[in-house]
Amino acid sequence: MLNSSEITQYFLTMPLWEWLAVILSLAYVLLAAKGNKWCWPAAFFSTLIYTLIFYDVALFMDSFLNVYYMVMAVYGWYFWQNKQVDTSSNISSQSTELILQSWSIVAHSKAIALLLLATLAIGFFMANYTSASFPYLDTITTVFAIFATYLVAQKIVENWLYWLVIDAISIYLYIAKGLQPTAFLFCIYLIIAAYGYWSWLRKYKMQRSSVNTIALEVN
Repeated sequence: MLNSSEITQYFLTMPLWEWLAVILSLAYVLLAAKGNKWCWPAAFFSTLIYTLIFYDVALFMDSFLNVYYMVMAVYGWYFWQNKQVDTSSNISSQSTELILQSWSIVAHSKAIALLLLATLAIGFFMANYTSASFPYLDTITTVFAIFATYLVAQKIVENWLYWLVIDAISIYLYIAKGLQPTAFLFCIYLIIAAYGYWSWLRKYKMQRSSVNTIALEVN
């Protein structure tokens, strides 16, 4: 376990590229919480750096995961810039801001069930055929992070609830593995995720209220 002085020393001696990746990652989460499309360029360049960093230290699965994040950054940038239509009211948004969406409990339950099945299958392989630590917990954070990133790109409000759980589990894993600096960063992510959910939910309710008002005026 690292003490506070060792953690401070770790951050002070971090390479410039790693610092840049951390700053861009924090910028991505903050901008995403605000619904700002510039979160995606920040995500692209932070994950590009992490892809190279993880590959350089032979963490190939982490490197591969960041390649996925890079692809989703391009997808998110494209998707957030296009005019979206609220299919529930057939009212088109005249701005370039992507309309927030919310999935039903049933839809989320089905998605979670499929993700848990994938976690069990991959976790079983990792537990029995690799030397992975915490194979099931490590797998569940990876599997759900892939899905949650897709939800962010789609601007599904509940994506932040997934990140709250993912970040909490990740904090436990990183502390258990002695990675206190990374655990500290994920504590920050956890706080931002809570803010992101509150912010997106508030905007979603305002959006629905505005749509309902327009629908009444049209009728």
